[in-house]
Amino acid sequence: MSDFPYRARVTAGLILGLCLAALEATVVATAMPRVIQELGGVALYSFPFALYLLMATVSGPIWGRSSDLYGRRRLYLAAVLLFLLGSALSGASGSMPMLIAARALQGLGGGGLQTLTFTLVGELYPLRQRARVQGWISGVWGFSALVGPLVGGLIVDHFSWRWVFYLNVPFGIAAMLLVGRGVPESAPEPGRRVDVQGAALFALGAGAFIYGLELESPAALILAALVMVGFAIFERRQPLPLIPFPALRRPFAFRGFLGNLLGGMAFFGMTAYIPLFAQVARGQSATIGGLLLSPMTVGWTVSSMLTARWLPRWGPRPLARWGPMAMIVGFGAWALARQAPLPALGLSGLIIGAGMGIVMLALLVCAQEEAPREVLGVVTAMLLFARNIGGSMGAAVMGAALGPALSAGGEALRTAFWKVPALALVLSLGILLMGLGVPDLPSRKGMPLEELELAEGEASRAFPR
Repeated sequence: MSDFPYRARVTAGLILGLCLAALEATVVATAMPRVIQELGGVALYSFPFALYLLMATVSGPIWGRSSDLYGRRRLYLAAVLLFLLGSALSGASGSMPMLIAARALQGLGGGGLQTLTFTLVGELYPLRQRARVQGWISGVWGFSALVGPLVGGLIVDHFSWRWVFYLNVPFGIAAMLLVGRGVPESAPEPGRRVDVQGAALFALGAGAFIYGLELESPAALILAALVMVGFAIFERRQPLPLIPFPALRRPFAFRGFLGNLLGGMAFFGMTAYIPLFAQVARGQSATIGGLLLSPMTVGWTVSSMLTARWLPRWGPRPLARWGPMAMIVGFGAWALARQAPLPALGLSGLIIGAGMGIVMLALLVCAQEEAPREVLGVVTAMLLFARNIGGSMGAAVMGAALGPALSAGGEALRTAFWKVPALALVLSLGILLMGLGVPDLPSRKGMPLEELELAEGEASRAFPR
């Protein structure tokens, strides 16, 4: 009997859960002006976003490692419960401090949702099917970025901003039922415990680093560096560390971490300033500034889905080169044609997004193929963490490169903006150099496509029902 309906239910639950987390940023951003009108606290406007993203980013590796030790399903269900509890409390908030605290709790669950969704797909599906499913899941982010503002606006205009959060609850419960009833669970081995002290040090160091980058605080960056050095020393002495460094030294894991870090710096660093360039330097509306980001999102979404088909047939080596090359072309066109009509810039963004989608999906899927099951969660989490932290680093570096032009705006910003895509191009060259050393998958060496498909079919039949 085919296991397609069974797999489809599990996949639908994972996509539904991830969609909730992906929609949060854009939907809540649309609702926040109305929230401020009702709750006040305009000085705290950015805190519900900042704490959500901070908690989601910092907690990801902790969720991933915990799932390696205690099992994926129970950790996934715990993450969804935390996310839904944070959603319900956010909707019931009567003040901005309460909303900020609820969003921090929601971010904690959101970090688990993102990490464990990719980890579960990596564990439950053989290579060919995993690439396809990861492609669909990567497309969730593009879909959410495009429809999120519209959904948030409709809810706020016709109902109440509180329903932006309350509507998460029924969909989250549906995701729990689909995944909870479908994903097999193994009993945790006795005596295996998550490294709580290491987790605390990691959270403190990563949190201080993000805080220091966002607020340009040298003291926070120095604290982050000291804590992270202490964390690395502490981890080497632990029999069961939070982050097993040998697992990250494997060829695909190391290149995946480095590629995600550089890619996050290039892609998200530039997207942080494109709306500002459109509005302040080109005199366009906020809507046009937002629309200028859409081709990058569309390119990432479409190329992720195509890469899902290309990867099992061609392997990771050509994709690890094609993606960065497309990014280099796109960023180069942006640097040279920043004075060009907006459709030309949109086309450059489409090429950038396509390259990003190709290389990010290829690196993630191959790092999962290489990683043993006992470290699959933490390897997946560290790749996603590198991408997120890279975005914060890229925004800081590119803001420093713009210098006084950032505050001067107008012609000064228009003249200096070439530095942003030029820096992103240099980072993309780094991804290309990393991609030149990407090996082939061990399971593919010397194996014809027909034999690979047969082997994956055998793995598919081993999937428990």
